[in-house]
Amino acid sequence: MATADDPEWDMEPTCLAAMRGRAERRNMPAYSARKTADVADALSRFFAEVKPGAQVSGVHRMGGGASKEQFVFALADEGGALERYVLRMDPLEAITETDRKREFEILNAVQGLIPAPKPLWMDEDGAIFGRPAAIMAFVGGVTKPSDAGLKVSGLGTSLGARLRGELRGQFMDYLVKLHALDWRKADLPSFAAPEADDTQAARWSLNYWKQLWRLDGIEPIPIVSFAEQWLTDNQPQTHELVLTHCDFRTGNYLFDEATGTMTAVLDWEMARIGDFHEDLGWVLMQIFGSYEDGTFRASDLYEREEFITAYEAASGRTVNRASLHYYDVMSSWKCYIITAANGMSAARAQHNHQDVLLTFLAAANALFSNDLCRLLAQGADA
Repeated sequence: MATADDPEWDMEPTCLAAMRGRAERRNMPAYSARKTADVADALSRFFAEVKPGAQVSGVHRMGGGASKEQFVFALADEGGALERYVLRMDPLEAITETDRKREFEILNAVQGLIPAPKPLWMDEDGAIFGRPAAIMAFVGGVTKPSDAGLKVSGLGTSLGARLRGELRGQFMDYLVKLHALDWRKADLPSFAAPEADDTQAARWSLNYWKQLWRLDGIEPIPIVSFAEQWLTDNQPQTHELVLTHCDFRTGNYLFDEATGTMTAVLDWEMARIGDFHEDLGWVLMQIFGSYEDGTFRASDLYEREEFITAYEAASGRTVNRASLHYYDVMSSWKCYIITAANGMSAARAQHNHQDVLLTFLAAANALFSNDLCRLLAQGADA
């Protein structure tokens, strides 16, 4: 595998390290989902070291999740006080390749500014749990209305008029607050800033996903190759670097269904320092939105132009339509790679606890292909 000295491998150092780790694990034996009893035993051994006297109980698996094995448990201290926590643990390979230390750092950085799970303990190298793991405080809430039916959270979710009205302002407020956070003053030692030149932010993201496609892609796909070349030829300048979430959408936040209060923004694992347009392009993807009477709503919260206008008003920034179009294309291209390459490769190698879900999600490839054809044909002004 090449190094960042090669222009094709110019990417954030921790991302390069994560990709190397994925390549090294490729030929390892099949991964088995962890048994609850084994997780309970590992938790007991972990807390015997970090919090002697604490007692673990009520360990059970959390549903959902295509990237991490997740377990809820209770912990009683020596005084008997009981608190609930969540264990997030890497499988052998996931639908995205991320780093627990980076997730831990960004969650700490946003505490008090954005509702998010509080990170408390980490087994960075998997010495106790067998795979890298992090433990954070449990947060109550749901990712979709109780009448939403059986569907992957965040894909085509319909919130309804009441919840839409209650959540949309919070959604925008937290996105704007994230982009306003001074990352230079935050404690983020695992994060690097793309400051070598004005196009490095786009190049870092492009190269990371390009090399993941080289590593995991099962067969050449013409529209993916065409989109990659277009993205290479049209990299926009980034004039302001911000903290981006990179998976900000309905389905990745918890809310109280009765009050419509957002209780936590989730899934920070892909966060990076980059261009705010990258977050906007992800929010505006069709797969994460809904259609009602022919009207598209991004994350079922805003119509496209309404979202852009509201972001500009709340942030004081001007959305560059050419940059946004670039990240519209990149978002669909990334999603194709995630489902057709990363997810399928992990499932085929039997390296994930959610093989069936990863295979199911590959059905979205046709949608992303259509999005890429539409976006590349229409241009930034459409």
